[in-house]
Amino acid sequence: MGRGKSLMRSLGEFVGHIAHAVRTQPEHDTRRRTTVQTQHQETSEGRVTLRRTVIEEIEIERNDQAS
Repeated sequence: MGRGKSLMRSLGEFVGHIAHAVRTQPEHDTRRRTTVQTQHQETSEGRVTLRRTVIEEIEIERNDQAS
């Protein structure tokens, strides 16, 4: 059985992947806003929590051909 990659080699590849991701421009930009509304109600069976979660996303696709 041959030996696998050394720890330093694996660490170097990992750092290389992270550095590449930092340098690369994303193709689109996503903005997200989350709103949570919580309301408590007392009922004959006990306290009930009503929760509404709204997630709004805006996705902006970059057009590299526009000058």
